[in-house]
Amino acid sequence: MIKVLFFASFREKLNCEQLILEEGEYASLLSALKSQLAEKGEDWREVMMSDRTLVAINQNMTRQDVALQPGDEIAFFPPVTGG
Repeated sequence: MIKVLFFASFREKLNCEQLILEEGEYASLLSALKSQLAEKGEDWREVMMSDRTLVAINQNMTRQDVALQPGDEIAFFPPVTGG
């Protein structure tokens, strides 16, 4: 099982706070998971395929070619600006 979280404007745009995916329901690489989620519709495609989308696995920023492991928590969030 992995937990996929969506934060800030992504949560509102996708009307989804989190997904729980059981083993066999998700791709083995983060890039493939993003492609899989992008198939859920246009809003999902916009979020998942944007170069600006930030991703963390287990609260660590990461690249798109990371292998996913059972128990991982994947978080998607928009770019953050300081003030």
